[in-house]
Amino acid sequence: MFSLEAVLVLVILFFVVIFVSNSIRIIRQYERGLVETLGKYSSTRNPGPNILVPIFQRMIRVDMRERVIDVPPQSVITKDNVSVVVDAIIYFQVTDPVKVVYNIENFALAALKLAQTNLRNVIGDMELDSTLTSREKINSQLRIVMDEATDKWGVKVTRVEIQKIDPPKDITDAMSKQMKAEREKRANILEAEGLRQAAILKAEGARQAVILEAEAVKEKQALEAEGEATAIKQVADAEKYRIGIVYEAIHSGRPTNDLIAIKYLEALEKVADGKATKIFLPLESVGITASIGGVAELFKDPETLKKLTPPQK
Repeated sequence: MFSLEAVLVLVILFFVVIFVSNSIRIIRQYERGLVETLGKYSSTRNPGPNILVPIFQRMIRVDMRERVIDVPPQSVITKDNVSVVVDAIIYFQVTDPVKVVYNIENFALAALKLAQTNLRNVIGDMELDSTLTSREKINSQLRIVMDEATDKWGVKVTRVEIQKIDPPKDITDAMSKQMKAEREKRANILEAEGLRQAAILKAEGARQAVILEAEAVKEKQALEAEGEATAIKQVADAEKYRIGIVYEAIHSGRPTNDLIAIKYLEALEKVADGKATKIFLPLESVGITASIGGVAELFKDPETLKKLTPPQK
C-alpha cells in the first residue's frame, strides 16, 4: 500500500500537470488571442505558444481570415414599382479583434441584416433597367455603405457581389419581346443600309464606266485626227519637196519658158489631186506670170501644138 506521503506527491503532480496544461495556449497563424484577467481585457496575443494563469485568465480566439456571408434571396421594390428578387454575397475580414469581440455580439448576424437593409435602399433608388445593367454600381454602393457601418466593429467589407436579380415573369416576357423587336429593327436597318450602299456603288460604277467610255472615244478621235493631220502634212511636204526638186532640176538645165509652164501645170495637177485642204505654191508670182504667158504663146503656134499633142491610136 502507498504511504500518505506518496499519495500526497501524486496529487500534487496531478494538479501540476493540470495547471501546466491549462496555462499553455497555442495560437495558430491566422488567429489572434484576446486575454482576459478576472473578466477584464488585458492583452492581445500573437500566433505561437502563450502562457496563461489558469483560473484567473482566459483566452478568446479570433479568426483573422477573410470570410463570406451569403445573403438569402429577398424581394426588393425598384423605383418604378417593380418587385425583383435579389441575393448577394458579402466578403469581410476582421481588422481589429478587440472591437469585433467587445463592440458587437454577433457580427455575422448584424452584417446579414445590414446587407439586407442597404440592399433594399440601394435598389429602391434605381429603376428596373438600371438595376439589371448596373450590377457593378450596386456592388460598389453597397460595399461603401456597409464598410462605413462595420468600421466601428473592427471589420472591413472587402467586396459585395450581387448573384442574381430576377424580375417577375410577365416583366421578363415583355423584356424578351422588346429585345426581339429591337433585334429585328436593327436587322431591317442594316438590310436597308446594305441595299442603299449597293445602289450607290452600282450607280457610281455605271457613272464611272460612262466617263471612261467617253474619255476613250475622245482620245480615239484625237488620235485619229492627229494621225490624219500628220499624214496630210507628210503628203504635202512630200509633194512640196518633189516640186522643189523638179523646179531646181528645170532651172539647172536652163529650160525655156514654155517648158517651165508645162511642168508647173503638171505639178499643180498632182498637188491638187491629194487630200490636203491647203496648197503651198513655192514659185514667185513673177515666174508664174511669165510661165503662163509662155504657155499662151506656145498654144498660138500650130506646129508646137501639134508636137505636144500625143498621137491618136
